[in-house]
Amino acid sequence: MPPVFSHGDLRLYLLNLLAEAPRHGYDIMQSLAERTGGTYTPSAGTIYPRLARLEEEGLVTKTADGRKTVYEITDAGRAEVQSRADDIAGIEAGLADSVRLIADEVRVSVREAMRSLRADLAAAATEAPQAAPAPPSAEEDARMRSRAQLQRAEAIISDFRGRVRGELRAHVARGGELPAETVDALHAALDAAASAAVAGLRR
Repeated sequence: MPPVFSHGDLRLYLLNLLAEAPRHGYDIMQSLAERTGGTYTPSAGTIYPRLARLEEEGLVTKTADGRKTVYEITDAGRAEVQSRADDIAGIEAGLADSVRLIADEVRVSVREAMRSLRADLAAAATEAPQAAPAPPSAEEDARMRSRAQLQRAEAIISDFRGRVRGELRAHVARGGELPAETVDALHAALDAAASAAVAGLRR
């Protein structure tokens, strides 16, 4: 994947973050991770030298707040942010594109998981009615097969829940948007799959 920030863009974006509000170093790193949808998680070794350089240039100041060091933009720094508003807008547009790509990947993953669940439930519903009456020993075998299929169905549902829940939580944690229509589509697909399974059991 290409770098999130081109040469010089990170410096400018740090100034832009500080123009919004004074921040300490960890807050800056968290803000960068959130605004890039988790595609860029900078280290302290990346951020603090750049903040020190901005301080040397007279664009930011730092003050101690307990154990934390708070960085604040100066008038000179704010003037640079204002003069390069177009450049900042371009950087933010690129970050928005990265977040949209992540959201698209999550939507594709959810659709694939739902298709897999529907196929597995349909197969289980087709197999269930085919059990034929049998003598007592055969009935016991049928019950054992049913228990095995029940465990399989529970494992499938649990796997689906874990996969989708993990993807959704990771997406939101990275700052991605979770549209209502995506959740509505998930709800509708699960309702349809449940209805198909119940209908198969009642045949």
